[in-house]
Amino acid sequence: MNEEDRYLFDLQGYLTIPDALSPTSLERINQVVDEAIAQETDPEMCTHRFGRILERDAVFRELIDLPSVHDVLMEVLGSDFRLDHTYLDVIRSGDGPIGTMLHGGAVPFRSSEYYTVQNGQIHSGLVAVAFNLKDVGPEDGGFACVPGSHKSSFAFPGAWKQLADIHPCVRRVTGPAGTAILFTEALVHGTLPWRGTDERRTVFYKYSPAAVSWSAEYPLAGDYPDLTPQQRAILEPPNARYRSRSTAPR
Repeated sequence: MNEEDRYLFDLQGYLTIPDALSPTSLERINQVVDEAIAQETDPEMCTHRFGRILERDAVFRELIDLPSVHDVLMEVLGSDFRLDHTYLDVIRSGDGPIGTMLHGGAVPFRSSEYYTVQNGQIHSGLVAVAFNLKDVGPEDGGFACVPGSHKSSFAFPGAWKQLADIHPCVRRVTGPAGTAILFTEALVHGTLPWRGTDERRTVFYKYSPAAVSWSAEYPLAGDYPDLTPQQRAILEPPNARYRSRSTAPR
């Protein structure tokens, strides 16, 4: 994370990382998504959400410490950050799985989703990495946010939360397939109604500081014998990483 990236992340609450996914990874992930949709009871549904994606294919486990985002995560979460939870959304048209309401924000304070800077060091309680698996154009919909809202001293106005009627303060964040959007969950954000001609496919990896957990069902390293030592460390259960702790697989 260079000086410019650090400034933009602190200013906006998010960064976009072009070409975060290699063409090979992107192709394999989309193949796995195709297979997952085909196995659904109703594959023609407009919206699908898949959890526990690390179990589906090794390519998803490779993203745990993807080099293109790993250094940024270290900068905003600390060197001993952990993976808290993952999921995959597929939207063909209309609203996403949780609708089109903006959520997040610095007020009220939430111990798992905070954002602060002290002594030149960023601290965040939960950071999301959203990988675009398909192109997202300016008029397609998808991810949107209110830049800078992660540092606001006031609650976001309720009358502005509905993205079906987008307020001028909301910014669309787009990018071609392979782009990663990395943002603090303290940022006011949400999903615009999808209007694209192709599906919106997005993989979410959400990370926390070592001793913090948002999810009650976080992945465990012991479930995946093919992990590297670095990946196993990122999948440690929440703890203070004190020197005498046990790091045995669970």
